[in-house]
Amino acid sequence: MEVILVLLIVAILNGAVAFIDEMLSDLVPMTLHADQYMTGAGGGSMVDVLFEILLGFGVSLIILKFLKKGFECYVMWTDGDPDSEPVYLVTRFIQAVAVAVCFPVLYGWMADITTSLTDELLVAIGAATDYDWMAWVEGLSSAGIVTAIFGLVFVISYFMLYFQFLMRGLEIMILRIGVPVACVGLLDNDKGVFKSYMMKFFQSAFSVVVQIALCKLGVGMMMNLSVFWGIACIVLAIRTPRFLSEFMVPAGGGSGVVNNVYHSVRLVGMAKNLIK
Repeated sequence: MEVILVLLIVAILNGAVAFIDEMLSDLVPMTLHADQYMTGAGGGSMVDVLFEILLGFGVSLIILKFLKKGFECYVMWTDGDPDSEPVYLVTRFIQAVAVAVCFPVLYGWMADITTSLTDELLVAIGAATDYDWMAWVEGLSSAGIVTAIFGLVFVISYFMLYFQFLMRGLEIMILRIGVPVACVGLLDNDKGVFKSYMMKFFQSAFSVVVQIALCKLGVGMMMNLSVFWGIACIVLAIRTPRFLSEFMVPAGGGSGVVNNVYHSVRLVGMAKNLIK
Protein backbone atom coordinates (compact mmCIF):
# COMPACT_ATOMS: atom_id res chain seq x y z
CA MET A 1 0.00 0.00 0.00
CA GLU A 2 2.81 2.40 0.86
CA VAL A 3 4.50 1.73 -2.47
CA ILE A 4 1.28 2.45 -4.34
CA LEU A 5 0.82 5.77 -2.50
CA VAL A 6 4.41 6.79 -3.19
CA LEU A 7 4.00 5.97 -6.88
CA LEU A 8 0.77 7.98 -7.01
CA ILE A 9 2.40 10.98 -5.34
CA VAL A 10 5.41 10.74 -7.65
CA ALA A 11 3.11 10.66 -10.68
CA ILE A 12 1.36 13.81 -9.45
CA LEU A 13 4.66 15.55 -8.75
CA ASN A 14 6.05 14.66 -12.16
CA GLY A 15 3.03 16.29 -13.77
CA ALA A 16 3.30 19.37 -11.56
CA VAL A 17 7.02 20.07 -11.87
CA ALA A 18 6.61 20.47 -15.61
CA PHE A 19 4.92 23.82 -14.86
CA ILE A 20 7.02 24.93 -11.91
CA ASP A 21 10.12 25.84 -13.94
CA GLU A 22 8.05 28.16 -16.12
CA MET A 23 6.22 29.60 -13.10
CA LEU A 24 9.47 30.49 -11.30
CA SER A 25 10.59 32.89 -14.02
CA ASP A 26 9.47 36.51 -14.39
CA LEU A 27 7.49 36.58 -11.15
CA VAL A 28 8.31 40.23 -10.45
CA PRO A 29 7.45 41.62 -13.93
CA MET A 30 4.34 39.44 -14.04
CA THR A 31 3.10 40.90 -10.76
CA LEU A 32 4.08 44.53 -11.31
CA HIS A 33 3.04 44.55 -14.99
CA ALA A 34 0.22 42.03 -15.04
CA ASP A 35 -1.41 43.83 -17.97
CA GLN A 36 1.53 42.94 -20.21
CA TYR A 37 1.01 39.23 -19.50
CA MET A 38 -2.76 39.27 -19.98
CA THR A 39 -2.58 38.87 -23.74
CA GLY A 40 -6.06 37.40 -23.85
CA ALA A 41 -7.51 40.51 -22.22
CA GLY A 42 -5.93 43.09 -24.49
CA GLY A 43 -2.56 43.43 -22.76
CA GLY A 44 -1.09 46.77 -21.84
CA SER A 45 -3.30 48.72 -24.28
CA MET A 46 -6.36 47.86 -22.19
CA VAL A 47 -4.79 49.35 -19.05
CA ASP A 48 -3.61 52.42 -20.94
CA VAL A 49 -7.11 53.08 -22.24
CA LEU A 50 -8.70 52.55 -18.82
CA PHE A 51 -6.13 54.83 -17.17
CA GLU A 52 -6.79 57.56 -19.72
CA ILE A 53 -10.53 57.33 -19.03
CA LEU A 54 -10.07 57.52 -15.26
CA LEU A 55 -7.45 60.25 -15.69
CA GLY A 56 -10.00 62.50 -17.38
CA PHE A 57 -12.60 61.62 -14.76
CA GLY A 58 -10.15 62.13 -11.88
CA VAL A 59 -8.89 65.51 -13.13
CA SER A 60 -12.51 66.63 -13.56
CA LEU A 61 -13.25 65.65 -9.96
CA ILE A 62 -10.11 67.46 -8.78
CA ILE A 63 -11.19 70.66 -10.55
CA LEU A 64 -14.74 70.42 -9.21
CA LYS A 65 -13.56 69.79 -5.67
CA PHE A 66 -11.04 72.65 -5.93
CA LEU A 67 -13.77 75.07 -7.02
CA LYS A 68 -16.17 73.76 -4.36
CA LYS A 69 -13.65 74.10 -1.53
CA GLY A 70 -12.57 77.54 -2.71
CA PHE A 71 -16.16 78.78 -2.97
CA GLU A 72 -17.22 77.37 0.41
CA CYS A 73 -14.08 78.59 2.19
CA TYR A 74 -13.50 82.08 0.72
CA VAL A 75 -16.97 83.07 -0.50
CA MET A 76 -19.53 81.32 1.71
CA TRP A 77 -17.22 80.92 4.75
CA THR A 78 -18.85 77.57 5.55
CA ASP A 79 -15.84 75.27 5.20
CA GLY A 80 -12.23 75.49 6.26
CA ASP A 81 -10.42 78.56 7.54
CA PRO A 82 -11.17 81.66 5.41
CA ASP A 83 -8.15 83.39 6.97
CA SER A 84 -5.76 80.81 5.51
CA GLU A 85 -3.79 81.73 2.42
CA PRO A 86 -5.42 80.60 -0.87
CA VAL A 87 -1.97 79.59 -2.07
CA TYR A 88 -2.15 76.45 0.06
CA LEU A 89 -5.31 75.28 -1.69
CA VAL A 90 -3.80 76.12 -5.08
CA THR A 91 -0.64 74.21 -4.16
CA ARG A 92 -2.65 71.12 -3.22
CA PHE A 93 -4.61 71.45 -6.47
CA ILE A 94 -1.42 71.54 -8.56
CA GLN A 95 -0.02 68.62 -6.58
CA ALA A 96 -3.15 66.52 -7.18
CA VAL A 97 -3.15 67.17 -10.93
CA ALA A 98 0.60 66.58 -11.21
CA VAL A 99 0.47 63.23 -9.39
CA ALA A 100 -2.51 62.05 -11.45
CA VAL A 101 -0.87 62.99 -14.77
CA CYS A 102 2.66 61.83 -13.95
CA PHE A 103 1.76 58.62 -12.13
CA PRO A 104 2.60 56.22 -15.03
CA VAL A 105 6.16 57.57 -15.04
CA LEU A 106 6.40 57.42 -11.25
CA TYR A 107 5.09 53.86 -11.26
CA GLY A 108 7.67 52.86 -13.85
CA TRP A 109 10.42 54.12 -11.55
CA MET A 110 8.92 52.30 -8.58
CA ALA A 111 8.66 49.07 -10.59
CA ASP A 112 12.32 49.34 -11.62
CA ILE A 113 13.38 49.93 -8.01
CA THR A 114 11.27 46.98 -6.82
CA THR A 115 12.70 44.69 -9.48
CA SER A 116 16.27 45.73 -8.65
CA LEU A 117 15.65 45.21 -4.92
CA THR A 118 14.19 41.75 -5.52
CA ASP A 119 17.12 40.73 -7.73
CA GLU A 120 19.61 41.82 -5.06
CA LEU A 121 17.71 39.92 -2.37
CA LEU A 122 17.67 36.75 -4.46
CA VAL A 123 21.40 37.04 -5.07
CA ALA A 124 21.97 37.54 -1.35
CA ILE A 125 20.02 34.42 -0.36
CA GLY A 126 21.56 32.43 -3.21
CA ALA A 127 18.26 31.29 -4.71
CA ALA A 128 18.86 29.98 -8.21
CA THR A 129 16.16 29.04 -10.70
CA ASP A 130 17.79 26.24 -12.69
CA TYR A 131 16.72 23.37 -10.43
CA ASP A 132 16.67 19.70 -11.36
CA TRP A 133 13.08 18.93 -10.41
CA MET A 134 13.13 15.37 -11.69
CA ALA A 135 16.07 14.56 -9.41
CA TRP A 136 14.13 16.15 -6.56
CA VAL A 137 11.11 13.95 -7.21
CA GLU A 138 13.33 10.87 -7.33
CA GLY A 139 14.88 11.88 -4.02
CA LEU A 140 11.44 12.22 -2.45
CA SER A 141 10.35 8.82 -3.74
CA SER A 142 13.37 7.14 -2.23
CA ALA A 143 12.94 8.92 1.12
CA GLY A 144 9.64 7.27 1.99
CA ILE A 145 5.94 8.02 2.13
CA VAL A 146 6.15 10.77 4.76
CA THR A 147 8.70 12.83 2.83
CA ALA A 148 6.73 12.29 -0.38
CA ILE A 149 3.56 13.62 1.31
CA PHE A 150 5.43 16.71 2.51
CA GLY A 151 6.70 17.22 -1.04
CA LEU A 152 3.13 17.07 -2.32
CA VAL A 153 2.05 19.59 0.34
CA PHE A 154 4.84 21.90 -0.78
CA VAL A 155 3.82 21.72 -4.44
CA ILE A 156 0.17 22.40 -3.59
CA SER A 157 1.21 25.37 -1.43
CA TYR A 158 3.41 26.65 -4.24
CA PHE A 159 0.51 26.60 -6.70
CA MET A 160 -1.60 28.45 -4.13
CA LEU A 161 1.16 31.06 -3.82
CA TYR A 162 1.41 31.37 -7.60
CA PHE A 163 -2.30 32.11 -7.87
CA GLN A 164 -1.81 34.67 -5.09
CA PHE A 165 0.86 36.31 -7.25
CA LEU A 166 -1.67 36.49 -10.09
CA MET A 167 -4.29 38.07 -7.80
CA ARG A 168 -1.67 40.47 -6.42
CA GLY A 169 -0.83 41.49 -9.97
CA LEU A 170 -4.50 42.18 -10.69
CA GLU A 171 -4.77 44.12 -7.44
CA ILE A 172 -1.80 46.33 -8.31
CA MET A 173 -3.18 46.82 -11.83
CA ILE A 174 -6.53 48.02 -10.43
CA LEU A 175 -4.74 50.33 -7.99
CA ARG A 176 -2.71 51.79 -10.86
CA ILE A 177 -5.82 52.49 -12.89
CA GLY A 178 -7.65 54.14 -9.98
CA VAL A 179 -4.86 56.52 -8.88
CA PRO A 180 -6.30 59.61 -10.69
CA VAL A 181 -9.54 59.28 -8.70
CA ALA A 182 -7.63 58.77 -5.43
CA CYS A 183 -5.68 61.99 -6.12
CA VAL A 184 -8.87 63.92 -5.32
CA GLY A 185 -7.99 63.34 -1.66
CA LEU A 186 -4.83 65.43 -2.03
CA LEU A 187 -7.00 68.55 -1.85
CA ASP A 188 -7.74 67.78 1.81
CA ASN A 189 -5.35 68.81 4.56
CA ASP A 190 -5.03 65.20 5.76
CA LYS A 191 -4.63 63.81 2.17
CA GLY A 192 -8.05 62.15 2.46
CA VAL A 193 -8.43 58.83 0.69
CA PHE A 194 -5.06 59.26 -1.08
CA LYS A 195 -3.07 58.47 2.06
CA SER A 196 -4.77 55.10 2.67
CA TYR A 197 -4.74 54.36 -1.07
CA MET A 198 -0.98 54.78 -1.33
CA MET A 199 -0.46 52.78 1.85
CA LYS A 200 -2.37 49.90 0.26
CA PHE A 201 -0.40 50.34 -2.96
CA PHE A 202 3.00 50.16 -1.29
CA GLN A 203 1.87 47.29 0.92
CA SER A 204 0.97 45.28 -2.18
CA ALA A 205 4.30 46.06 -3.86
CA PHE A 206 6.34 45.25 -0.75
CA SER A 207 4.37 42.03 -0.25
CA VAL A 208 5.52 40.92 -3.69
CA VAL A 209 9.17 41.43 -2.75
CA VAL A 210 8.88 39.46 0.50
CA GLN A 211 6.79 36.69 -1.04
CA ILE A 212 9.16 36.13 -3.94
CA ALA A 213 12.18 36.04 -1.63
CA LEU A 214 10.47 33.50 0.67
CA CYS A 215 9.27 31.49 -2.32
CA LYS A 216 12.73 31.16 -3.82
CA LEU A 217 14.22 30.41 -0.40
CA GLY A 218 11.60 27.72 0.19
CA VAL A 219 12.29 26.13 -3.19
CA GLY A 220 16.02 26.10 -2.44
CA MET A 221 15.35 24.39 0.89
CA MET A 222 13.17 21.75 -0.74
CA MET A 223 15.86 21.05 -3.33
CA ASN A 224 18.13 20.11 -0.43
CA LEU A 225 15.31 17.94 0.99
CA SER A 226 14.91 20.26 3.99
CA VAL A 227 11.19 19.71 3.73
CA PHE A 228 10.16 21.36 7.00
CA TRP A 229 12.04 24.59 6.31
CA GLY A 230 10.80 24.58 2.73
CA ILE A 231 7.16 24.25 3.76
CA ALA A 232 7.63 26.86 6.49
CA CYS A 233 8.97 29.36 3.94
CA ILE A 234 6.18 28.74 1.43
CA VAL A 235 3.44 28.94 4.08
CA LEU A 236 4.87 32.20 5.44
CA ALA A 237 5.02 33.54 1.89
CA ILE A 238 1.29 32.82 1.52
CA ARG A 239 0.58 34.63 4.82
CA THR A 240 2.85 37.60 4.04
CA PRO A 241 0.09 40.09 3.05
CA ARG A 242 -1.75 39.46 6.31
CA PHE A 243 1.52 39.66 8.25
CA LEU A 244 2.50 43.00 6.68
CA SER A 245 -0.98 44.47 7.10
CA GLU A 246 -0.54 44.29 10.87
CA PHE A 247 1.99 47.12 10.83
CA MET A 248 1.68 48.76 7.39
CA VAL A 249 -2.05 49.53 7.70
CA PRO A 250 -3.45 51.13 10.90
CA ALA A 251 -5.48 48.57 12.79
CA GLY A 252 -7.29 51.09 14.96
CA GLY A 253 -6.90 49.01 18.12
CA GLY A 254 -8.98 46.07 19.26
CA SER A 255 -9.97 43.03 17.28
CA GLY A 256 -12.96 41.07 16.13
CA VAL A 257 -16.19 43.09 16.04
CA VAL A 258 -14.50 46.30 17.20
CA ASN A 259 -11.92 46.11 14.42
CA ASN A 260 -14.61 45.38 11.81
CA VAL A 261 -16.64 48.39 12.98
CA TYR A 262 -13.53 50.58 12.82
CA HIS A 263 -12.76 49.58 9.24
CA SER A 264 -16.42 50.03 8.23
CA VAL A 265 -16.48 53.57 9.64
CA ARG A 266 -13.14 54.32 7.99
CA LEU A 267 -14.44 53.10 4.63
CA VAL A 268 -17.54 55.33 4.92
CA GLY A 269 -15.32 58.28 5.80
CA MET A 270 -13.12 57.64 2.78
CA ALA A 271 -16.18 57.54 0.53
CA LYS A 272 -17.45 60.85 1.97
CA ASN A 273 -14.06 62.51 1.43
CA LEU A 274 -14.04 61.32 -2.17
CA ILE A 275 -17.53 62.73 -2.81
CA LYS A 276 -16.80 66.13 -1.24
